Amino acid sequence: MNLDEYMSYDATGLAELVAAKEVTAKELLALARKRAQQVNGKINAIVIDVDKEADEQAAGELTGPFAGVPFLIKDLHQEYKGYPTTAGSRARRNLVATENALITDRFLDAGLVIFGKTNTPELGSKGITESTLWGPCRNPWDTSRTPGGSSGGSASAVAAGVVPAAGANDGGGSIRIPAGCNGLVGLKPSRGLGPYGPQRGESMFGMATDGVVTRTVRDSAALFDAIIGRNRFADYQAALPTRKFSDTIKKKPRKLKIGFSAHSAITGRAEPDAIKAVQSTAELLEELGHRVEEVAPPYDDKALAETFLTIWFAQLEGQVTELKKQTGAKDSDFEPDTLAVAEIGRANGVGALMQALSQVHAYTHAMERFYADYDFFLTPTLAQAPIKIGALDTPAPLQIAARVVHRVHAGKALVRTGVIDQMIEENLGWVPYTQLANMTGRPAINVPVYWTSGGLPLGVQFNGTLGSDGGLLQLAAQLEEARPWVQRFPAEPRHHLAS
Repeated sequence: MNLDEYMSYDATGLAELVAAKEVTAKELLALARKRAQQVNGKINAIVIDVDKEADEQAAGELTGPFAGVPFLIKDLHQEYKGYPTTAGSRARRNLVATENALITDRFLDAGLVIFGKTNTPELGSKGITESTLWGPCRNPWDTSRTPGGSSGGSASAVAAGVVPAAGANDGGGSIRIPAGCNGLVGLKPSRGLGPYGPQRGESMFGMATDGVVTRTVRDSAALFDAIIGRNRFADYQAALPTRKFSDTIKKKPRKLKIGFSAHSAITGRAEPDAIKAVQSTAELLEELGHRVEEVAPPYDDKALAETFLTIWFAQLEGQVTELKKQTGAKDSDFEPDTLAVAEIGRANGVGALMQALSQVHAYTHAMERFYADYDFFLTPTLAQAPIKIGALDTPAPLQIAARVVHRVHAGKALVRTGVIDQMIEENLGWVPYTQLANMTGRPAINVPVYWTSGGLPLGVQFNGTLGSDGGLLQLAAQLEEARPWVQRFPAEPRHHLAS
């Protein structure tokens, strides 16, 4: 097998070749590494190599549905024994895992050959992947642009053809945003389905979940089949699917009623390309026999963003405080933005956090009332094309101010400056649609059915009710058949001087 052939297969296809003894795991691993050597210097997707264990795996007896397929895991909440899990932070660069995360064990049990860990922003705290520890990860469709975040490294590597699928997780859109930026399939599953632990409990009060980014729907379905299961570390047991997703997607969905909107209270309407993405998808859905209606959004995304950030600030403050205790890290080991956000979380106090958590139920109620009339809710995944690298950089004087604010505990004064409204507009304004699924615990999927005239991916998102994961994958499979995208990826990362 040559490299072009390797890149033309999805994970399921590669696994079939290994099972038929048409190619070996060692050969596939060598091809994945060769591709990584070609492109990683341009996209900076892989930040930690896992060599010894990968070589041993590839040379040994492998079992599982993906036996012998090369794979990458995210350097956040996907611990691999003997390797650091930096989460993109200098404060964690020496924290070596003493055991695998459950999600990592599930990947290994599936026969995947893990040979590296992927780039992520500090503590997974942004929708872009630009940390001072590892440097910016870049989008292979246009290396001047972001691959999204926080699973940007995984998505960039998959889009560039290094691997057909990679580990990811999602606390506010961190699977779907990178999938939207890179032309991939990205499902955020229902709360409790993505395995977690044993290092920690559910992150973000249950808002975050583990998963994957893939090039094909069948890979997403089969990988979730492999990683979903009973979790003895869980605080509760989510209802498990009664049927394998891989079987569900083989059947076309029934006639669905789908509401759609591109409106955002943060940005008004999305940019023209994002609107076209939704409108063209709505037209395709109608051609496929579904009933599609434009609707008013069943929630206020600006109010939801304020609630989301209150929770986000609080959990980030907790992480920073815990890391200082655990590692002796100093303020200088954290990025200024992280310190500023953590200080806002501290200044807001427990009362604001508890009020925000109580508001989550109102959004869940609003969506369930919506799902009484509609099967799914269609929106853009991104309000605009992937933004430029550095577009959200904090100016140097403000970085200095952020460190001072944290040191003197001036969070309340910082809030009075209107910084939260600014953060909503700048950091969430280009991705205002993804936090809803995390807040409500409902599943949502990015489907890569649209590219801009400039050749950039711009996905659409479907939100569903609790437990509708299989239905979302089933619909995505139907769209994939109607408008195929699997062979549409950049052979070489390129930089667009214009645009």
